[in-house]
Amino acid sequence: MPYYPSRDRWDAQPPAELGLSPARLAAAIEYHRAHESRWRRDFITASGRYIGVADEPAAPGDVLGPVEPRGGPNGLVIRGGRIAAEWGDTERVDMTFSVAKSYLAVLAGIAVDRGLIRDLDEPVSACALDDGFDSPRNRAITWRHLLQQTSEWEGALWDKPDTIDHNRQLAQSELGFSDKGKRRALRAPGTYWEYNDVRVNRLSLSLLRLFRRPLADVLREAVMDPIGASGRWRWEPYRNSWVEIDGVRMPSVPGGSHWGGGLWMSTRDHARFGLLVQRGGDWGGRRIVSASWIDELRQPCALNPQYGLLWWLNTGRLSLPSAPETSFAARGAGSNVIWIDPGHELVAVIRWIDNGHVEGFLRLVLESVEG
Repeated sequence: MPYYPSRDRWDAQPPAELGLSPARLAAAIEYHRAHESRWRRDFITASGRYIGVADEPAAPGDVLGPVEPRGGPNGLVIRGGRIAAEWGDTERVDMTFSVAKSYLAVLAGIAVDRGLIRDLDEPVSACALDDGFDSPRNRAITWRHLLQQTSEWEGALWDKPDTIDHNRQLAQSELGFSDKGKRRALRAPGTYWEYNDVRVNRLSLSLLRLFRRPLADVLREAVMDPIGASGRWRWEPYRNSWVEIDGVRMPSVPGGSHWGGGLWMSTRDHARFGLLVQRGGDWGGRRIVSASWIDELRQPCALNPQYGLLWWLNTGRLSLPSAPETSFAARGAGSNVIWIDPGHELVAVIRWIDNGHVEGFLRLVLESVEG
């Protein structure tokens, strides 16, 4: 029977008993410690600005949500559900950045499972949620477009226009610089891929209006409580991202910490979530999210085969040459990573590693697999 941790206990087992080389796993941990994120722990750049807005023109109130200093490098390696290695403070609740996007994808799957989203290829405008999809340009945008980051949604949300993330090139840095923020001609929905937090936040608001409940409450009741997560994580909204639904004021949460706020969580809680996804949405015989949705998350986007539905893929082993093509990850700046390798029954959560050294760490973890 597959092992699942209980709410109060998570079994650790010597690496050798889990088919992992202790020496090589130790080398991976030391590699992480030697390659900590170059971000300052208070997230303030040399120019004195919060790192999330450092590549944007300075403006009053450009940081919309709370920000707190981060901890040091820490992580977990899980095999077969059991802890093979743990280092650093894995119970510290820290900012997560764009790992939150992958949580939004799972919430979208729950909306599909409940019949709130009938068809991923149906226009969002058909749900008549609000006026955000009423314009001729936005009317054709589907749920799949939003989840694949191909929507080309046009507008402003929470005082941030979609243009603020135009030309955002993640290959150049963790947050994207160069021509970022330079207006470009928009394409038809579904014909152009762009990593754009305004549009992800538009997805989050749409899911809030579907569930008609704060997404943090939905995540807690539908996912995190059933898998035994702590009650210490939180999803921080922006100061201006509140709407009224059924006469109740509710927060719309962001899909990252680009402008502050976002999903703040411990490494251990992220690891439980990663194990849930690695196990196809099942938790000890309880179906949390459908297996078909977990499969859907991993279908490559035609415009960017390294991306699924708000999850990073390894199609053609281009992103992580040392890792299996079937591995995939939730990734956030900083870097924060939940990496899943179904073939080896591995889940690794890595916090605050330099972005250029994620591949090196995972190579060492995979070299520890024996047999």
